[in-house]
Amino acid sequence: MTVSLGIDFGTTNTVVALADAAGPPRLVRFPAPEGELFAFRTCLSFHAPSETRSERTIAAGPWAIDAYVEDPADTRFIQSFKSFAASESFSETQILGRRYRFEDLLSTFLLKVRSYAGAGMATLPDRVIVGRPVTFAGGAPKEDLALERYETAFRRMGFSEILYAYEPVGAAFFFARELDHDATVLVGDFGGGTSDFSIIRFEREAGEIRSIPLGRSGVGVAGDAFDYRIIDNLVSPALGKGSSYESFGKVLPIPNRYYSAFARWDQLALMRASRDMREIRRLVREAVEPEKIARLVETLDENHGYQLYRSVSRLKEALSRDEAAEFRFEAGSISLKGQVRRATFERWIAPELGLIETAVDAALADAGLAAGQIDRVFLTGGSSLVPAVRAIFHRRFDSDRIETGAELESIASGLALMGRERDLGRWTTRAGS
Repeated sequence: MTVSLGIDFGTTNTVVALADAAGPPRLVRFPAPEGELFAFRTCLSFHAPSETRSERTIAAGPWAIDAYVEDPADTRFIQSFKSFAASESFSETQILGRRYRFEDLLSTFLLKVRSYAGAGMATLPDRVIVGRPVTFAGGAPKEDLALERYETAFRRMGFSEILYAYEPVGAAFFFARELDHDATVLVGDFGGGTSDFSIIRFEREAGEIRSIPLGRSGVGVAGDAFDYRIIDNLVSPALGKGSSYESFGKVLPIPNRYYSAFARWDQLALMRASRDMREIRRLVREAVEPEKIARLVETLDENHGYQLYRSVSRLKEALSRDEAAEFRFEAGSISLKGQVRRATFERWIAPELGLIETAVDAALADAGLAAGQIDRVFLTGGSSLVPAVRAIFHRRFDSDRIETGAELESIASGLALMGRERDLGRWTTRAGS
């Protein structure tokens, strides 16, 4: 009998796992176009009606990417929408003439996930344990608002018991299976939108592992913030950032707010229908360097956002391996290339690294522990592979205490395993509690 389902709804990927009363958790797998996968891209596409299709078509994950790549001009592609889950300023967006609130986007995505999973999610248990960040992304995140929106979306899937647990705690439960002795563990989870930390004491008691939460912290920056720095420093200047336009005989700077939104994946999808977009198109006639603004207009009008995302991701991955790498963004008539050194990238992301470092120290302070009292450190999530992020931990802890692995599966699997706990209330909460 399946005890619980764990969902790691991530900014970049979503992973689902099931746990029975005994045995290891089972990852839900998806028969995607390019082969079976378990890490399901957190994205949606909305395709307008056409001569061959009388109604809009909605797709998610790799199917959404395929739909976008096949017809970018008539496809609205949305990614990283988890980033505005806790944003009070985001109430709704218009997509092909229909209004979508955050909970509508999330429930649409979740129902698509279940549909694509087929037999893997045909029968759902009553209980779902949903991962949530320690600190939601955004300038002034409203935690209660985010959980209220989550609740609406997950109720639409039919769950009768919806519980929430911190994402790094889910990863800790996954990691604890490997422990053969008592240990105080710090878990760092680096997602797309947030970096979260939990410190937990695991002790063996009567053949079972007893878990004691000691401290936690989080910060609303992670992989997407690193992407922002790459775009802001490398791409935006070639698309007009820092240049000028002429108006009534005066030379004025191009507004920076266009590029602040352009460099954020969650905002990029909304720009094409914004008031700013009308202003940007007008600037092509008034810009001192019109070819740069024309590139910006093309990127937005022709929906080149996904190609840009791929280019940025490839550069980030390459700089995790090598001291230097080539950036290459080619889409439509746009061709941007250039060498980037790892040291340059690390200088760009220095503000985010500082925030992450402060959050690690805050978790230790919350637990009342010194670094030397941490027995094991477990790092998970894609951005844990960035050398400058890893260096934060190597400066504080002995290298033989630090482990990585299962970067994409650990949270969902741990959340599902959590459902076996006798005292679930110790690890989970309900919306509004």
